[in-house]
Parts: sequence; C-alpha cells; structure tokens
Amino acid sequence: MKTAAPVLHARQWEILRAGRRFVRDVLRYALLSLIALLCVFPFWWTLVVAVSGTGNLFEFPPSFWPQDVSLANFFEVFRVIPILAFYKNSLLITLATVAGKLLICSLAAYPLSRMQFRGSKLVLGVILVTMILPSEVNFLVNFISLTRLGLVNTYTGVVLPNLVTAVAILLLKQAFDEVPQDLLDAARVDGASEWTIFYRIVLPLITPWLATVGILTAVEAWNDYIWPSIVISKPDDFPLAAGVLYLRGTYGSSTRVIAAGTILTVAPILAAFLFTQRFFMRGMDGAVK
Repeated sequence: MKTAAPVLHARQWEILRAGRRFVRDVLRYALLSLIALLCVFPFWWTLVVAVSGTGNLFEFPPSFWPQDVSLANFFEVFRVIPILAFYKNSLLITLATVAGKLLICSLAAYPLSRMQFRGSKLVLGVILVTMILPSEVNFLVNFISLTRLGLVNTYTGVVLPNLVTAVAILLLKQAFDEVPQDLLDAARVDGASEWTIFYRIVLPLITPWLATVGILTAVEAWNDYIWPSIVISKPDDFPLAAGVLYLRGTYGSSTRVIAAGTILTVAPILAAFLFTQRFFMRGMDGAVK
C-alpha cells in the first residue's frame, strides 16, 4: 500500500497534465477557427449574394446559403463594363510593379546588409522613419512630379511611385543578413565580383523571400484603387479595382450585380495566393538555413 500511493499520485498528475493540454489545444483551435470564420465570412457572404437569383438580402435573420443559384449576375457584369480590358490593365500594372520592386528593392537592400559605407545607419534610419507615414501623404507630391514628367494617364505613372517601399527593403535586408558570410568570402577569394555574388549566389539563396515580397506586392498592386483613380482619367485604362466601381453608378440598387463584380475582382488574386502560399510561408519562416 505504501508503494502504490506514489504511483497512483504520479498517474493522477499525468492525467491532469494531459487534460490541461487537451483543454489548451481545444481553446487554441477554437480561437483559430473563430478568427478564420471572421476572415472568410465577408467573402462567403458576398459570394452568396452574387449567386443568389431571388430572396430578400436584408431579411432578418439572414440566410447564409444561396437561393435560386444563378450566374446571371456575373454575365451582367461582363455585359455592362469592359471587365476583360480591366483584367488586362490590372495584370500589366501588377506584373510591372512586382518586377520593378523586386529589382530596385533588392539592389537597395544588398548594400545595406553586406557593404560598409559611411552613412549606412542614417540611410536605414530614414527608411524606417518612412514606415510611420501613410502612403496617402505622398499623393500630392507624387502627382505634381508625374504631371511635370508628363506621366499622367500612363501606367508608368501608376507603377513608378510604388516601386520602392520600406517594408520590401527591410524584408530583403533581413534575407541578405541570413546568408553566411563565409560563402561570400569564399566567392571573393575565387575572384567573383560583387555583382556576380549578388545575382548568381545571393539572389538564388533568398528566393523564398523574393517570393514573399512578390506576393505581397502583387496583392497590393491588384487591389490598389485610390492611386490609379488619381493618375488615370480614361475609363478604358482603369485597372479592375477602379473599373468595377462603375457598377455602383450603373447598378446602384442592384446589390447582386455589384457583389458579382467584387467576386470577379477578388477571385484571381485569391486563387494566386492559395497556389503560392507555401512560398510565402517559407519566406516568412526564413529563406536561408
């Protein structure tokens, strides 16, 4: 009896610890499920409205499932606005922004990470300070500059101010910091130039980070509405985010058609993110091991 009591006590503590782990896991997954529901619900509700052919959208309690499923609202969007042209415009702007930002920001981040020069800390501090300013602060200055350069009503004017951001530079600088210094020293001993080290050794090693910055940039450029609306005044040249808002003027009372246009705007970038999320997660975890 004396020897059984401690064993029973240890088993009780083990059961208690297992119960605590179980409760903690349940609470954790419940919280994550709630967050996921809050994130997915707006898109699901918009999709329900877009594919519903009948029913009162403002009834209470609302119906969270489509009624009389129909694609007529999507066909109406294609009939009313040149949405294929808007797709093409958004694709051109997004690809140009992603390619330009990866090139320029990587060229800016590499010296800050691997080169010692006077004023490097000051330059990095100035970049950090720009992060506290909202992008809307620069709209007036950028528009005046584009006007003097004759870039208003051009895609170059839309893309140019978005090619350099502090977030992209800092993410790529962190990626460059993780590259082993011995690898770079060995390349220099073998006679490789700094440019060769940059584009043949370092860039391939930080590919997941480049993918992360590219995905974030693509989402931002695809969904950008305010700046393209300021620079471009020709409706046929609008990107998708700006062009779809014409539905609000044409079908101000047709919530279903507006919801269909919203789904057509969000679906391509959402699908692209779902197929590339593994690169995004690898970049956030760290590219170089």
